[in-house]
Amino acid sequence: MSRRSGKSILANFGSFADVKDQDDRENTDTPKRDMPGPTRAPGRVGAGVIGATQRSLNDLIEQRDRLQAIVESGGNVELSPNVIVPSPFPDRLADDTDKEFEEFKRSFKETGQKVPIQVRRHPEKEGVYQVVYGHRRWRAAKELGIALKAVVVELDDSELVVAQGIENGQRQDLTWIERALFVATMDDAGIRTKDIRAALSIDDAELAKMRSVCRVVPRDIIRSIGRAPSVGRPRWLELAAAVAAQGAEKKLRETLSADKVMAMASDARFRRVLASLKEASPETKNLTKLYGLGGQELGTIAVAKGVVRIALPTSRGADFAEFLERELPSLVEQYVSTKSGDS
Repeated sequence: MSRRSGKSILANFGSFADVKDQDDRENTDTPKRDMPGPTRAPGRVGAGVIGATQRSLNDLIEQRDRLQAIVESGGNVELSPNVIVPSPFPDRLADDTDKEFEEFKRSFKETGQKVPIQVRRHPEKEGVYQVVYGHRRWRAAKELGIALKAVVVELDDSELVVAQGIENGQRQDLTWIERALFVATMDDAGIRTKDIRAALSIDDAELAKMRSVCRVVPRDIIRSIGRAPSVGRPRWLELAAAVAAQGAEKKLRETLSADKVMAMASDARFRRVLASLKEASPETKNLTKLYGLGGQELGTIAVAKGVVRIALPTSRGADFAEFLERELPSLVEQYVSTKSGDS
């Protein structure tokens, strides 16, 4: 799994809230950090996000402070888990096994709930709440049939995804493809690009890569592959390029339909799917990488049996794709003019 270097941008400014989700350390006595004041200088951030920091640092601090105030103004209540539904913006794929959750549920039952979950009122259903974070605690309480301590806050959709992204960024346990699917879900809901970047503490280049993979690889196939915790961005981009080059959706579905493949852990499923696309074929044999003047990879081109497939999953490749779209009509005219004198 490819991990981001360092903490999320917002994590460098201190905890998002005292009620932050601690699903994977619910029953430990981890000391909480105090929220720094708004004038405290931020900590250092990794080089991978320095562009985003320079561009929107003040916006992120303002967003953090505003959401912090909203959280602090919320009230602690007890709610039946039956009146709570998941966030409308799912950010996790199913685990390969429920063993860890069963252990969590047992501990939850024995020691009780130590940290409230955070919810907002459902925008369309009276008396119903949506989870902002704390999904595992909600699921455990629902299965155990016990009430939940919750903090109710007023958040619109943009604020919800930012709050959800901050919490997940501080835990840093989402895989790369889960984060990419979270981006796709936010795009579908019309969340502004600025808010998506803030939610995941990513820059424009990383956002473009996440979007490109989810545009090329069908989401149901991604979900069938699963979390793939050991698979990072480069290999997902490799898979997307292979899918685009071969038009291989049917091949992927056939591979994943096999019972022995679906019985594998998600990392193994990913490897099997990628290997199925690398098997010798005229298209893969003639696959050629495309590079820009500076040596940056743009994508690949494959020519076989009169079929040309160009895959441009990189951010620079997206610019090249727009160029091709503009210039293709004139290229066709040039070709036709060269053939006009042929007998």
